[in-house]
Amino acid sequence: MEEPQEISSTNDSCVGDIVIEKYLVESKEPASHVQLACGVQHCAFPLDGNQLCIWNTQDPSHQRLILRGHQQPITAVAFGNTANPLLICSASQDCVIMWNLDECREKVLEGLTPRGTVMRTLLGKVLCLRFCPDDRVVAACAGNKILVLDVESLSTSAELEGHRGAVTAAEFCAWRVRVLVSVSEDRSFKVWDHRLGSLIYSSSVLTGSHAVSDSRSRLGECARLSAWAVMCEPWSSSQAVSDTSRGFSCASPLLSLFIDEDSRQLVTGSADGQLWIVSLGESHHYRCVTHVDLKKKTESFSTRRVESQLCSLPEESQLPSTDGLERGGEIEVELPVLSLAPCALSLVPSSERGFVSSENASSLWIGSSAGLFIFNLANFELEAVLRYKDFRNLSIQVAGSCAVMGKTGNHTAFCLLTSLFGSQVAVLEIRLAGLVRSLPRPNVGKDLSVLPRSGVLPTSPLYFALVEEKSTKPASQKQSAMRSVVKDQPLVFHSRVRSSGYTSAPHVTMFLPKTNIKNNGKRSSKCKNNYKCKEYPSESPLPTRLSKQLAVAGDPTAVCCLQFSDDGRRLACGLANHLSLVFDADLSGKPAVFSGHDGAVSTVCWSHDGRWLLSTSQDRTLRVWSARRTELALCLGEGMFPRPVQSAQFYYIDAFILSSSGPEFQLLKYHVDTCKDDLRRYKQKSRCKAVFSLRMTDAVEMTSFSAVNDFYSYIVLTAGRNRTLEVFDLNVGRSAALIAGAHSRPVHQICQNKGSSFTSQQSQVYNLFATTAVGDGMRLWDLRTLRCERRFEGHPSRCYPCRIAFSPCGRYVACGAEDRHVYVYEMGSSTFSHRLAGHTDTVTAVAFNPSAPQLATATLDGKLQLFLAE
Repeated sequence: MEEPQEISSTNDSCVGDIVIEKYLVESKEPASHVQLACGVQHCAFPLDGNQLCIWNTQDPSHQRLILRGHQQPITAVAFGNTANPLLICSASQDCVIMWNLDECREKVLEGLTPRGTVMRTLLGKVLCLRFCPDDRVVAACAGNKILVLDVESLSTSAELEGHRGAVTAAEFCAWRVRVLVSVSEDRSFKVWDHRLGSLIYSSSVLTGSHAVSDSRSRLGECARLSAWAVMCEPWSSSQAVSDTSRGFSCASPLLSLFIDEDSRQLVTGSADGQLWIVSLGESHHYRCVTHVDLKKKTESFSTRRVESQLCSLPEESQLPSTDGLERGGEIEVELPVLSLAPCALSLVPSSERGFVSSENASSLWIGSSAGLFIFNLANFELEAVLRYKDFRNLSIQVAGSCAVMGKTGNHTAFCLLTSLFGSQVAVLEIRLAGLVRSLPRPNVGKDLSVLPRSGVLPTSPLYFALVEEKSTKPASQKQSAMRSVVKDQPLVFHSRVRSSGYTSAPHVTMFLPKTNIKNNGKRSSKCKNNYKCKEYPSESPLPTRLSKQLAVAGDPTAVCCLQFSDDGRRLACGLANHLSLVFDADLSGKPAVFSGHDGAVSTVCWSHDGRWLLSTSQDRTLRVWSARRTELALCLGEGMFPRPVQSAQFYYIDAFILSSSGPEFQLLKYHVDTCKDDLRRYKQKSRCKAVFSLRMTDAVEMTSFSAVNDFYSYIVLTAGRNRTLEVFDLNVGRSAALIAGAHSRPVHQICQNKGSSFTSQQSQVYNLFATTAVGDGMRLWDLRTLRCERRFEGHPSRCYPCRIAFSPCGRYVACGAEDRHVYVYEMGSSTFSHRLAGHTDTVTAVAFNPSAPQLATATLDGKLQLFLAE
């Protein structure tokens, strides 16, 4: 047995703080394509074919333990889950043997030969063994069957049949003790009740995007997989490649399986480097959350490093070169997923973890023939890549089998490898702190935060505009006084003679019909009482009960946007028929109608005080309305916006208006004249001017932006047509950060977690924001790290830009979908928690009431739905 040795990197830098080869042994027989076992304190693997070797990872000085009892080569090994007694099971074609490790060590110390207990004989080739959580039964995968063996009675408690190919992996469900999940070479997974011996669920054949390529590329792919399958003889090449003569897509067997208890998800990997993540939630019906191509993720990982200019790493801790990945010429054709194991990356101190992963995110070790990968189960991205050939003194460069133990408690992981082309067996110790410390960190460096950390700078555009307002206030007051003097003067010399009649009712209808004034703008006390809420109930149930549904117009017309007022009493919606409507929050009574646009209304936005309603349209105008009198107060037209206004909103607690048109957004200082002189009501006295503007990098067209108006904030988030996100800091008046490739398609909405005046949240959560793009789901970002922290997938949105919204409590995010449902996700899970039905068409917009547990939704056929809590 060789001594532990440190491995050096191909770029001659010292990386002993990343990986150490702790143990290396040369076996007489190759142990490739064998299930290995790697536990918290021990590693187990076949030695010389039919011998079982146990090595202590905590104390390498202990003599290795050799267990003999098999006549045929060992094909599978597994440790039990309990520490006392520590059981280990091994299988070969002649028998399955159970070993008590403590008893075996005592026998060796006494000079006796340790013996195991034979549980079953002549099962054939066993590809996988797995203990249940309490070690009472063990599942043995032999052929296309799964035998559940009772540890105490040494009997077969169940024999599960149903797969059409050899069963390659099985896992017990920790929170459902009766459930066993299995995967097979037939590329399907099945869920069993192992106590009853019955099938609960059988999946269809798992396929990825590669299965729909043209026949020529499919044949090439099949040829490559055939060559790989020949090397991987235990996984039948006939199963690895489907019948290409009939034109079927190439199929690779599923090799590995992992069940994450935190997220309640199943992860399975195949021989061609594909991963499927499936939800095991009770109401999710085993829905596939996402499909991942490991090779593409590896390419994306290296691309992000290049685009972020992070290839120059610190000299004191440098990761092995990834030039091969960056050039793309040395990327492996296939990255078979040999093993999956939990990774304790979140336990690494945040000071050493840097930008990698968040404290609450689950991570996964992926063992492949070419290296190890750390995969984030929240955002479905790679956190780290460690390739064997980047360490030139590593004994094994291409692995045939792999097992990883990631939860050791001391920020390390152990990896047990066997060589694909030789007979070597090695144990690697990987130090997570050194690995993540060596990774490049993005140069965020500006401590970005939605909540301001300092006062307005004297050079800020916000400062100049506010100072100008204060300096002009006396003059405006003087003008107002002069107007009042003029107003008090009679129009004719005789006070009893009536004026010329400009205030008579018939002339009012010529310009702005008052067909929607209700109760002179006053609300009933009943409505006030219903929606008056002192504090939003943060622990209230989600509004899932459909309470009311109504059509906004006689003819079907799309509802483009929704927004509740800050007091939660009114709901505004913009329609494709050029109108804006304002409803009571309970959708009762007749709506107030705002007409004047010549195009579909793309944005509606309330002022913080609820007095004004802002709307934009494809007619290149921005309009500000009096919410009480339903009258136009300010209109900005083509003279200010050479292109259609994409979006607009009130900003800085109603002090400004932000608008986007083309590649830039403008900071507009406005004044709305509130004079009630009926004689001059149609003379435009409101005014607005642009005080500052900023363009996106490379002058790309802006598709969406977002800023907070409920409190003072300097941050404006923008999205561009080139799929980038850019953060602007208006306190300094320039761009603060750029995120390239945020989505695979342009972002059509940015939604911030703005909270509500009726509830409070921790200051950190205000830095979270979500983005959505057609066909690319939703992504949750953290402004402090500029990283995607979680991806929400599963809602169909392939053609129409459905909108999203945060709940006031910050616990949920809702989105519309094309299957006539609303999907509601919890912030801590990538799988939707509720799917709300009752819609008659594509759900285009959603909005949470800031003061009560209510959710309003809008559809493409012009209907509004109101959901209440149970």
